[in-house]
Amino acid sequence: MKSLTFVVAALVTRALAHGGVVSYTIDGTTYAGWQPYNSPTGQSTIERPYSSYDPILSVSAATFSCNNNGASGAGQKSATVRAGASITAKWSQWTHAQGPSIVYMAKCPSTCTSANSNSLSWFKIYEHGLLSGNLPNGAWGTGEVLKTLTVTSTIPASLAAGEYLIRHELLAVHQANTPQFYPECAQLIVTGGGGKTPAGQYLVKFPGGYSASDPSININIYSAEAANTTTYKVPGPPVWNGQ
Repeated sequence: MKSLTFVVAALVTRALAHGGVVSYTIDGTTYAGWQPYNSPTGQSTIERPYSSYDPILSVSAATFSCNNNGASGAGQKSATVRAGASITAKWSQWTHAQGPSIVYMAKCPSTCTSANSNSLSWFKIYEHGLLSGNLPNGAWGTGEVLKTLTVTSTIPASLAAGEYLIRHELLAVHQANTPQFYPECAQLIVTGGGGKTPAGQYLVKFPGGYSASDPSININIYSAEAANTTTYKVPGPPVWNGQ
């Protein structure tokens, strides 16, 4: 009876959770991701380990970079990918239709397995914010995830070869002035490319790259003003397009 109660409780917890990345398709090859509700023992994946599908509620949380303590996993792998290739992150589930979807990368100083994600400098390669309509009822990047459970982005073709973390983030803004962040990371070895790296204005640290007072984060999409607002600035630096 005790074991049955534990299983039921675990399933209920998972059902109430919001979502996380569980696999990646990179240039046509699919890689299994981390499974947070399975035992970590024996898991070997390109994704950094994380504990649950629940949100991070503070931009200053120590877990903000990759939804963990910043370290790689015991069975950590990296996927080799050519610069210019596409990468699709697949979510287990997702429940929120309002907010942006964002993808960042960060160059590791040597191997990514030895790098702490909190110490890296991140640059944005993709963002989908408010795509059409107004803030409360419009089409959002996270609404697209709700339909397909995927986000597909492209690694800049000019990016310098080397080891990188890629960070997929969903920001849910469906609760007034209570943002919910869902970041997960995976390790890549980028080949080819044009030897370019982004300049300082494109780089941020996590935590530290966002402010709780940012109007795109501390936002009430149900206010009277929001009903007449059809633009939204996605938090963070501008997208680096490889130039």
